[in-house]
Amino acid sequence: MTSKSFSTGRFLYTFIIIFLIWYAFTTSLQPAEIIVGILLSLIVAYITVVNFNCCDPVLITPSHIIYFIQYFFVFLMALVKANFDVARRVVNPKLPINPGIVSFETKLNNDFAKMVLANSITLTPGTLTIDVIDNRFFVHWIDVTTENKEEIYKEIAEPFEKVLLKIYGS
Repeated sequence: MTSKSFSTGRFLYTFIIIFLIWYAFTTSLQPAEIIVGILLSLIVAYITVVNFNCCDPVLITPSHIIYFIQYFFVFLMALVKANFDVARRVVNPKLPINPGIVSFETKLNNDFAKMVLANSITLTPGTLTIDVIDNRFFVHWIDVTTENKEEIYKEIAEPFEKVLLKIYGS
């Protein structure tokens, strides 16, 4: 969404998300609590709908659910691999590290998908997304092994991006 304006669809989407979060915290089916949750969710959704939605919601289809599950496993594998790598470097300080800031271009055009990619990179030990400018990511990497942009992309972002492109398109 490029302009900040009110739309009924966004309002309902925001209301549903806020209500589901509220319900997840309360887990009560008491009528009075459900009514309070609905009222509070309506108020919060009305106040925040213009600023709360940075991107268009994705229509969730069965194939999207499969891709979300696939993304979870891709992220989990990257997380485990990176944790072992960083732990190995901590336990054996003689292992070389070559910290530096690298950059690469993403193929993602959806801002939300870029945010997911940036957060996935940051949550993976040994890497920290510093900035995203248009389609260029700037990442602090614990052990820069190459200056080749294509190899940097393949090492840091490609596994995540392959699945994100299936979810959010190009």
